[in-house]
Amino acid sequence: MTGRLLLRGYALFYLVFLFAPIILLPLFAFNDATIIAFPLSGFTTRWFGELAGNVTLHRAVQNSLVIAVSAAVISTALGIFAARAATRYRFPFKGGIVGFIMLPLVLPEIIVAVSLLIVLLGLGVKLSLLTVILGHVLICTPFCIAILNSAFASLDRNLEEAAIDLGETPVSTFRLIILPLVAPGIVSSLLISFTVSLDEFMIAFFLAGTQPTLPVYIFSQFRFPQAVPVIMALGTILVVLSIALLAVAEYFRRRGAARTGAKQGGFL
Repeated sequence: MTGRLLLRGYALFYLVFLFAPIILLPLFAFNDATIIAFPLSGFTTRWFGELAGNVTLHRAVQNSLVIAVSAAVISTALGIFAARAATRYRFPFKGGIVGFIMLPLVLPEIIVAVSLLIVLLGLGVKLSLLTVILGHVLICTPFCIAILNSAFASLDRNLEEAAIDLGETPVSTFRLIILPLVAPGIVSSLLISFTVSLDEFMIAFFLAGTQPTLPVYIFSQFRFPQAVPVIMALGTILVVLSIALLAVAEYFRRRGAARTGAKQGGFL
């Protein structure tokens, strides 16, 4: 009993320590003062209003959306092929290859960013949104593979064999049978990789060149005290959007697992 109470107390302390800064964001975003401190001065929404007229911010948001959508689509496509190969086929050095692909998950992002910067500059590639997309694809693909591996691993191989016996080609079987079954996993992969790319700072900081992304813009604004409340308002919006995207991704992931089991039972 004592151990259980200690574990619950530790879990509660951890959650409070983790989410307390996020809870403070909306408090200061609606606070009528440029100084981030207690006590609060009053209620205002003018910091949110200033977001609408900030042209530099709009450009940074546009850059981030272009990068996030591109990275999500490319990473998910690569994740589909990699997860399919990892769960369906056997080939030499399979474990090592899959482990090498998943390596960016455990490497410090600053090491990945500096390495990419050195390689790209050595190749004579100009830093732009394209280089950021390449970097984000590198770090988002392992997340996509991890999500899609479970989706492909839960499929019954008999479904594919039955479709081929009925006259379908391997390509049409993959398109008509396999992809619809793993569609919720694909949606979840898209949302997760979009969120990871949208929030990523280190690679964008090194590879964006003169086209800053939203996290880089936010970092640069903390040098100006009068801009901090506006950043708090922007952070509040981003937190809400991130939570919504992660919730939708988790919903599709769980729904996909349930639907896959139900459909496989129906086919059989």
